[in-house]
Amino acid sequence: MTLSIDARDLARVFLHLQGLAAPPGTKIGADGVRQMIDGLGFVQVDSINTVTRAHHQILFSRNQTYRPKLLTGLLERERALFEHWTHDASVIPASAYPYWRHRFARKRERLKARWTNWHGAEFQGELDRVLAHIRDNGPAGTRDFDRERARKEPGWWNWHPGKAALEFLWHTGEIAVTRRDNFAKIYDLAERVVPEEHFQRAVSHAEFIDWACTGALDRLGAATSGEIAAFYDLVTPEEAKIWCTETARDRLRPVRILSKDGSERLCHARADIDSLLEAAPEPPGRLRVLSPFDPVLRDRKRAERLFGFSYRIEVFVPAARRTYGYYVFPLLEGARMIGRIDMICRRTEGVLEVTGFWPEPGIRLGEGRLARLEAELARMARFTGMERVEFAPDWRRDGP
Repeated sequence: MTLSIDARDLARVFLHLQGLAAPPGTKIGADGVRQMIDGLGFVQVDSINTVTRAHHQILFSRNQTYRPKLLTGLLERERALFEHWTHDASVIPASAYPYWRHRFARKRERLKARWTNWHGAEFQGELDRVLAHIRDNGPAGTRDFDRERARKEPGWWNWHPGKAALEFLWHTGEIAVTRRDNFAKIYDLAERVVPEEHFQRAVSHAEFIDWACTGALDRLGAATSGEIAAFYDLVTPEEAKIWCTETARDRLRPVRILSKDGSERLCHARADIDSLLEAAPEPPGRLRVLSPFDPVLRDRKRAERLFGFSYRIEVFVPAARRTYGYYVFPLLEGARMIGRIDMICRRTEGVLEVTGFWPEPGIRLGEGRLARLEAELARMARFTGMERVEFAPDWRRDGP
């Protein structure tokens, strides 16, 4: 008999698996940050810094004692993490590197054909030149290869040959990000960045598929094969479907998810889903600011089915057509998405300015909730080094 699970119950399990049910004030160090990222699977990296960068916000929202220097140390000194691509640029546990080799192999020929078409037959020579430079001279970035060339218009199709070569070599595993300078990637040979135990280890194709799909479901609780494939963006939807219906069928349980909109969706669940539903705690009732790239919200459609929360980032929407703002943060209270907030750090003045708050339907910003919001904003101000929080005169909005 297929088990039926209400969206709210799966949302509670999902928040638990995503580290948002743990006490957020427990003091952590580098080991705690590493364990957090191991539990999440990866943390997306993003350059937008209106308040703080996405990777820092994702970790801070789970533990308020997190500080950016802990992540930097894990990446650049301990090499417990590496930076590469999932559905976007992300920091990933170094132990996952052997599985990324399969991604490198899949990308190599396709990228080679595409980028040679963009940059011409001499592109192979550029690859050789860049790789030899890094091998002989050590870490390098884009500026080390294209200083003498006139700048082109923005866009990946207009990348200079040196930058294109670096990106190709990174995407195909020849080089790795060794550090970032002012957020610009600095690369070195992969074998000089990734710990030898992970760099030398090989896994079979079958192990790769099983690891990626198992890891995705372990962090989702219950999902369709398409959602499993999309989690890491390592395997194809067809590979995930075969894994669910054939390879791992005896390890999974069919479930029916009753979505917030009243629809039903057949999914595959972890075998221990009953135990998870029983044991997953309610998240702390405090209010938290989430990153727009938080893994809880990355799959926008799934988040809408589980939380009834429709979120779209408007960074690339012309200002006149935005409903909310350039980079608006979702707000989580307990297990509910209660609204979104627009804010910015005015760093020269030491001010975290709140320019807009939009509650979800049925949510009232009463005295208690306002106090919880102010407490979270005070935590955000301390985290970002701001001295105080200020509110724009019209910051409270009734909605779009």
